[in-house]
Amino acid sequence: MSTWPADWEQRRRGVACPACAEGRPETIPDGRRFSQGPTADAYLCSPTAAAGYTLVFWRGRHVADLTELDGAEWSSFTAELRLVSRAIEAVYRPAKLNVMLLGNTLPHLHAHIVPRYLDDPNPSSPPLFMMDGGEALRGHEHAIAELRAAVEVLRAGE
Repeated sequence: MSTWPADWEQRRRGVACPACAEGRPETIPDGRRFSQGPTADAYLCSPTAAAGYTLVFWRGRHVADLTELDGAEWSSFTAELRLVSRAIEAVYRPAKLNVMLLGNTLPHLHAHIVPRYLDDPNPSSPPLFMMDGGEALRGHEHAIAELRAAVEVLRAGE
């Protein structure tokens, strides 16, 4: 049985937080940024979960959980999360999106957006979004361009 790391409380407070230290990079391990909003960046990740699997990182002050945001921060982050989710829907056309706020390994606010498709072998269960392997359903570069275009259209309409 495993337990929380000995330095968990320090991590939650942002001590040596890798997400804070990296700033706002164009790429993260297994992901490339397609949206840079006022307080959040969205990265299309290698399709280890499903085509369109995306991470959305909070890029304000260090917080570990959504509940630590003030009202304006909450509104900004969730507006970005909504916009990115709508772009994923426009480009990938999933049957459903699962949005998860975990942070059990990296306690810096971020969301996992996992598209679920009609051919999902187990749609009534949580997604297995950290599986090994996986094949892209469409070219990654093409998808980045489509997602960026969808984000711009959605931003212009709001």
